[in-house]
Amino acid sequence: MSRYTLHVGDCREVLRDYPADHFDSIVSDPPYGLTFMGNGWDRGVPGAEFWQEALRVAKPGAHLLAFGGTRTFHRLTVAIEDAGWEVRDCMMWLYGSGFPKSHNGPWGGTALKPAWEPVIVARKPLSGTVADNVLRYGTGALNIDGCRVGGTEGRWPANVMHDGSDDVVAGFPLTTSGTGAIRKSALGMFGLGGDGKANTEYGDTGSAARFFYCAKASSADRDDGNTHPTVKPTDLMRYLCRLVTPPGGVVLDPFMGSGSTGKAALIEGLRFVGIDLDPAHVAIAEARCQEAALETPFSQLTLFQPSNP
Repeated sequence: MSRYTLHVGDCREVLRDYPADHFDSIVSDPPYGLTFMGNGWDRGVPGAEFWQEALRVAKPGAHLLAFGGTRTFHRLTVAIEDAGWEVRDCMMWLYGSGFPKSHNGPWGGTALKPAWEPVIVARKPLSGTVADNVLRYGTGALNIDGCRVGGTEGRWPANVMHDGSDDVVAGFPLTTSGTGAIRKSALGMFGLGGDGKANTEYGDTGSAARFFYCAKASSADRDDGNTHPTVKPTDLMRYLCRLVTPPGGVVLDPFMGSGSTGKAALIEGLRFVGIDLDPAHVAIAEARCQEAALETPFSQLTLFQPSNP
């Protein structure tokens, strides 16, 4: 397949043209159901029927990462679970910027300042054991070593991420971590190698906010002409795509918006399929994906080779 394919339409209909067990991961920022800034596309949280079709086209063991709103992510989680996905965790993206969407008066206000967004972590049921699934499909495990904070000997990737702003960092105390031997799995990253030898983590001192962090999307990060109101930062989306997608794998975003997931996936050397109802947003995503694809030529991709096709 080509590096990326973009569709205009309802993802439930578009995905019917794709075979079962096709995509390696799903990374998406679906509507939060808050009617954000009066936008019609944000009037409801996608129900189970959306995630059932996504489940069909995902490979066994494929992970789904879906952003949600703090007021409505419970509905998103239930819809994903009711569709047949296994809910594995909930990540937290913290940020210091933003302002409350509040009605204020002498009696006070009506809303708190938003400072975090949840990311639902789910997985399609495995085919056999984790090891069997990884060896056959390349999916089922998280890319722990590839997402360590501070390099291959760094801290474990956590279910908290933040934007690095002073007020977020200030909320965490100073701490010292010790040194201990950590036994690597013989399968290594995504089952692609690994020597099973002990890996000793180093001790360090500093803020407990030493999780993955990146700045919120800047004007340059949004790219020229991107008028979408909820653009996610590229570095954050690169991290998430890398965490759940095997080398050269195909990332699906059924609620693509302006293509932040696609841009990130392509820079990571992955492939991408995106779907959105709005032709204007798809046009923006096309321009962003086209530029990102040039940063990693297709010849440099490393594709997963199953041990038992």
